[in-house]
Amino acid sequence: MGTLRSVNVGRPRNVSWQGRTVHTGVWKAPVDGPVTVRRLNVDGDGQGDLGGHGGEQRAVFVYQLDSYRYWQDFLHRDDFTHGQFGENFTVDGLGDDEVCIGDRYRIGGALLEVTQPRVTCYRVGIRMADPRIPALLVQHHRPGFYFRVLQEGEVTAGDDIIKVADGPQRMTVAEVDALLYLPGHAPADVERALRIPALSPGWQASFRAMAGAPGTPGNVGLVATAPPPAWPGFRPLRVTAVVPESTTISSILLADPSGAPLPRALPGQFLTVRVQPGPDAAPLIRSYSLSGAPGADQYRISVKREDHGAASTYLDARLRAGSLLEAAAPRGTFTLATGTAPVLLVSGGVGATPVLAMLHALAAEKSDRPVWWIQAARSEAARPFAAESAALLERLPSPRSLVCLSRPDPGDDFTATGHLSAELLTGLDLPADADAYVCGPAAFLQEVTAALVTAGVARIHTEVFGAQAALTPGIAATRAGPPHPPAGPPGTGPDVSFARSGLSVPWQDGYGSLLDLAEACDVPVRWSCRASVCHNCESGLLAGEVRYDPEPADPPADGTVLICSSRPTGPVVLDL
Repeated sequence: MGTLRSVNVGRPRNVSWQGRTVHTGVWKAPVDGPVTVRRLNVDGDGQGDLGGHGGEQRAVFVYQLDSYRYWQDFLHRDDFTHGQFGENFTVDGLGDDEVCIGDRYRIGGALLEVTQPRVTCYRVGIRMADPRIPALLVQHHRPGFYFRVLQEGEVTAGDDIIKVADGPQRMTVAEVDALLYLPGHAPADVERALRIPALSPGWQASFRAMAGAPGTPGNVGLVATAPPPAWPGFRPLRVTAVVPESTTISSILLADPSGAPLPRALPGQFLTVRVQPGPDAAPLIRSYSLSGAPGADQYRISVKREDHGAASTYLDARLRAGSLLEAAAPRGTFTLATGTAPVLLVSGGVGATPVLAMLHALAAEKSDRPVWWIQAARSEAARPFAAESAALLERLPSPRSLVCLSRPDPGDDFTATGHLSAELLTGLDLPADADAYVCGPAAFLQEVTAALVTAGVARIHTEVFGAQAALTPGIAATRAGPPHPPAGPPGTGPDVSFARSGLSVPWQDGYGSLLDLAEACDVPVRWSCRASVCHNCESGLLAGEVRYDPEPADPPADGTVLICSSRPTGPVVLDL
């Protein structure tokens, strides 16, 4: 039995942090008298970021006085007050190494069930004035945990905490937290965790990913991973042909200069190339999806010529059979999954390239999976791979095709005009259990994803052109321009190249990490803990090496880097 020592609540507030505004509810203060605990929250409380905190599975956060005492000794601090760790309930007892996921407790008039450990987050570091805290909570096995409210009721500081049921599998909060965030990920323990009905859906999804890819390098429970790159950095490949595919798109075929076979790429992956437009010009680094058959003796990338695109113009105008082109190994996690589910291959314009590689793979194995080829373009002349995709579909037992042209010319062959709307896709009676792979411009992705959801399709995988959307939880939105060199005099360190953003700048020692530099350049980035735990910032390391401070709790996969705690040791190229 334990004791509820303090009930703490707080409304979200705006906090100034590193020149930005963070909207957070991590500041909690004790309240006197009875407080009602409800299904979604404690009365008087709130969260600033409902994507990571709050809701039915995370209605009440609990932290223990024993951990308070531990951190006071470890951090040599004596300034803690109840609510210091952002908790709603400060308790005596209920240690993370004793409480199990699925345990149920009666506190006052409320019945509560343990659902998950705390999700590591940079905001507790802000509250504690120590950015190490998100990592330390995990590394020292003291994360705290969340309750789900099974029966609403009043609670009061001083109430006894009475266990009324044990969770199945008897996996403690500390064990489950370490299973996700720390090295090891024992398959037997992952299976045990998945047998706990009370475990929140988000954590179940992470463990299902681990169970579906045992032994995969990196932490597949936190971020999608791919096999290690076939070679480090860039190597020369020889151009064997340049083939027009439409009025604006050409394919470039690449082979090993020695004639040796090229490593097999996964269907949907991309190739990053480096071109030197002139003897005194800075190199240009761009990524293009592989559009050919996986396992072919050559790679094929397909490039859209942009009116003001320096790299695409160079590739279109200067490359000839026999030219050499530097390339990094195939990469990417937008790849065709194995299985028996129907497949929807949806593309707009040059976005057909990665899904065409998937179609090649399905045709080569004569897959009996139902396959839909849904392609949007301006006109037949602007539509790439028309004959090639038709021939591949004929090799499948149950293919279906829809070609949507927004501005067809007389005589064009198409199924529908206009854009891929929700009405059009709903009318196709698409299978709800399909895996949909969607690639195209950003607006196309947003519209088509929403349309597929409306049509009842749940599993949707997307690939974007250029930089990915930023993920900066709790940060107030600001208007950012295109990526640019940081303010002030240029650095004197090694070059840091952001491949997707088309930017290369010298490193400055004043930045604590590659993430700090990327943010100073308005390069879109993704992060959450900023302490090498959550892996949201994991990015492709196309070339170069880094050092970490602090070291990651669980190292990233080969060929990737946690930018929140790394600095370059020489020139680096990042997939950002």
